[in-house]
Amino acid sequence: MTYRTCAVSVLLAWGVAALPLAAAQAQYPDHPIRIVLPYAPGAAGDVAMRQIQPLLEKRLGQPLIVDYKTGAGGNIGALEVARAKPDGYTLVLGATNNFVINQFLYRKLGFDPLADLEPVGKLADVPAFIYVNAQVPAKDYAQFAQYAREHAGKMNYGSPGMGTTPHLSGYRLSQAMGAGMTHIAYRGSSPGVQALLANEIQMYIGGYSIAAAYMPQGKVRALAVAAPERYAGLPDVPTAAQAGMPDVVQGNWWGFAAPKGTPADRVARFADVLREVLALPEVRQAFLSSGFVPGQDTPAAFAATWRKEAPQWQAVVRESGVILDN
Repeated sequence: MTYRTCAVSVLLAWGVAALPLAAAQAQYPDHPIRIVLPYAPGAAGDVAMRQIQPLLEKRLGQPLIVDYKTGAGGNIGALEVARAKPDGYTLVLGATNNFVINQFLYRKLGFDPLADLEPVGKLADVPAFIYVNAQVPAKDYAQFAQYAREHAGKMNYGSPGMGTTPHLSGYRLSQAMGAGMTHIAYRGSSPGVQALLANEIQMYIGGYSIAAAYMPQGKVRALAVAAPERYAGLPDVPTAAQAGMPDVVQGNWWGFAAPKGTPADRVARFADVLREVLALPEVRQAFLSSGFVPGQDTPAAFAATWRKEAPQWQAVVRESGVILDN
């Protein structure tokens, strides 16, 4: 056998051997993908996920298994994914807290989201509405701010938990108004909204779907929405900027992440399908009715969001003085 013939044989053999690997990479996913959701069923991310799950599965050609791993502000589920095999078959669907807040909030998180997770793509933004009980004599933000100052230390605001975006946003808004409002943490948004309806708290910051249904009944008012533009579902509610509100309230968002080291082509595959589904008119309409704004991020753009927001939330947590144990 000549050198040339030998070389050709080696190259052919290498090519044949590489075919299974190439085929395996090309057919990702070839078995079900587990989506760890670190909150109880019914959370905003869960609702949004269920709305698009069949569409994702159809395009990916494999089932998506939602696995609820609750506890410690979402840290238990997120940590499990951070330690999972980086093969694209285990993802976490988390909220803002899980990626850019909790590492500054908890004494012993056990991992660094910015270092141990790979951003895949945003599922949805959840614009934050500033709701007040209808018994508060304020028709707009200016009147509410004046009333809050006049009753400094006598009003309450609620949140679905310590260190959540509604808690920290409420803290910042109370500080900006000079209101000295007392924070009351509830176990989720539903009991918080019930407390708002009962006037146990006078302000609650949350998404469209949690309290908008009570507005026609005259039980709550929405003073503003923390978003670049008015929300189509409540077009009469001004943006925070239009209402003259300080830029201190931030909405929540939900997104997917993979363990660090997950192959880039697999991250890109899932991200591409996600953006394709979120761009469908029927999905956009379904999200609108639930108070969501569909994400359209690439992995790189989503990673940039993490890098931008993390130091902002770090400063807020430091200012608030809130430190939690797992």
